[in-house]
Amino acid sequence: MNIRKNGLAGIALAASAALGLAACGSSTPSSNSSTAASDGNVAGEITVYNAQHESLTQEWIDSFTAETGVKVTLRQGSDTEMSNQIVQEGKASPADVFLTENSPAMAQVENAGLFADVDQATVDQVPSEFRPSTNKWTGIAARSTVLVYDKSKLSEDQLPKSMLDLANPEWKGKWAASPSGADFQAIVSALLELKGEAAAEEWLKGMKENFKAYKGNSTAMKAVNAGEVDAALIYHYYYYGDQAKTGENSKNVTPHYFKNQDPGAFVSVSGGGVLESSKNAAAAQAFLKFITGKKGQEVLQKGTSFEYAIASDVPANDKLVPLAELQAPTVDPAKLNSAKVTELMTKAGLL
Repeated sequence: MNIRKNGLAGIALAASAALGLAACGSSTPSSNSSTAASDGNVAGEITVYNAQHESLTQEWIDSFTAETGVKVTLRQGSDTEMSNQIVQEGKASPADVFLTENSPAMAQVENAGLFADVDQATVDQVPSEFRPSTNKWTGIAARSTVLVYDKSKLSEDQLPKSMLDLANPEWKGKWAASPSGADFQAIVSALLELKGEAAAEEWLKGMKENFKAYKGNSTAMKAVNAGEVDAALIYHYYYYGDQAKTGENSKNVTPHYFKNQDPGAFVSVSGGGVLESSKNAAAAQAFLKFITGKKGQEVLQKGTSFEYAIASDVPANDKLVPLAELQAPTVDPAKLNSAKVTELMTKAGLL
């Protein structure tokens, strides 16, 4: 799986370095209406700025192109790189669609006023808990926060009841995380929204005292598996993806789900949105409708990404704990404040 090495640390700052993305905008005449998307009458080409796993998005693209004939150019990067790039390019961006792994990068682009409204037909496919209240973009997939732990070192009754307990003295030196990654910073964004700034600041202070830093969620899980540390706070799919392969990096660990609407039960929504400046809005909206539709969500259900299908009544991969059993807290993805998280984590010495 693709591990995001670049976190959201740059979100609070103006992006100063371009990624050298080619201006591969659509050759289709500009369209401010996406009516054609609902009629299936789409053509031409679109450019997708993608921060999702490249292999997953390529599956979506291949299926969409086979069905519609629309050519899709893919530009790959991290959540932060792509959101900063779009904000820097503004209305001149060649991007038609933006896809992410986590919500904060979507909120950044939305706050810059660069998204068009999502077609109602697409909104109707996605339950309200998996999309922002503003409907300026939509959820396309999801991932759950978990604590993977060493089964030989910890029993279930020794596990923390809440993610907040990891800041307590008894967890000093016993757990790991990848604080520079967009994944972890989305978790902190949820904590900030759920518990407020003072509680988030206090937890980050305790985290600084207690945790061990690793570069990437996979690396943190490997450290648990190797006995370097007792547990790691990551997303669920790293464990299930490794188990589906050789299991060599996860054979000694198992995931713990906090549940009970705990901040550690946060389910992060991966986002998709159409740029207001899209030169082929009909095809861009059709693509977003496709990936949240039955065929697009079945790519999640049947594939090897092990992210949750969330739309069009498609159930998750049967190896995963069902979404309904996660008891996740309610968080409006539009309110995840990446800039404030960067500030708080920097203040705590984590970035």
